[in-house]
Amino acid sequence: MEIISIGTLSRNPFWDETGVVRPSHATTTLIRDGQTSILVDPSVPVELLTHRLDERLGLGPQQIDVVFLTNFRPVHRRSLTLFSDAEWLISEAERRAVSDHLNALIHGGGEAETSYEELAEELELLGRTKIAGDKITPAVHLFPSPGVTPGAAALLIAQERTVVVAGDAIVTREHYEEGRIFERCADSDAARESFVELAEVADVIVPGHGNLFIADRQFE
Repeated sequence: MEIISIGTLSRNPFWDETGVVRPSHATTTLIRDGQTSILVDPSVPVELLTHRLDERLGLGPQQIDVVFLTNFRPVHRRSLTLFSDAEWLISEAERRAVSDHLNALIHGGGEAETSYEELAEELELLGRTKIAGDKITPAVHLFPSPGVTPGAAALLIAQERTVVVAGDAIVTREHYEEGRIFERCADSDAARESFVELAEVADVIVPGHGNLFIADRQFE
C-alpha cells in the first residue's frame, strides 16, 4: 500500500480555523494485491495526480485496474475520468442514495444548487460506476461505514496488520485521537457507529483527509 497524496481539510477545527483557509482534498491511496492495482479516492486535479503516481510508483493512469470511491462527494473524485480504462467501484448503498438524490433534484423534488445539465452529468458519471462486492480482491474487503454519507464504505486490507482505508468515517488523526466524527455528516449516529467499528478492527488507519497512523485506542 502507498499513499499517493495526503489529504487535508479546507478548515481543520483542531487548528483553530474558523473559515476556509485552503482547498480540501481527500487522501489518495494505492493498494496492490497480486497483479491488481486499486486506487482509492482520486482527489487532486488530473495533472497533479498523474505526476504523483509517477513520482511515487512510476505508474501511469492506464496501469490502474480499479478505482474505488469511499463516497461520491466531488472532493473524493476530481480525477476520476483520468482512469477511463479502469473499473470504477462504489458501495451499493452509496450508489443508490446518490442516484435517488440526483433524480429527485432533476425531477424537481428538492432545491438544486446546480443546473439540470450539471445534474445530468453527475448522474451519467454515477452510471459508469459499478457496485463493489464484499471482496475487491482476496486481501481487500469492503467495510460499509455509513454516516458521513448514506452509503460510505471503507476498505479493509487483511495483512499481518489490518489496514483500514477509512474515507471520511475517520477523517483525520486529530478526529481519531479526540474520538470525534466528521462535522459534515448525513447521520451522526450512524457515523459514530462506523467510527467505533473501524477503530476496533484497525491496526493502521488511512484517514479521509490526512496521513496514515497507528490505531492505538478503543472507543465506545
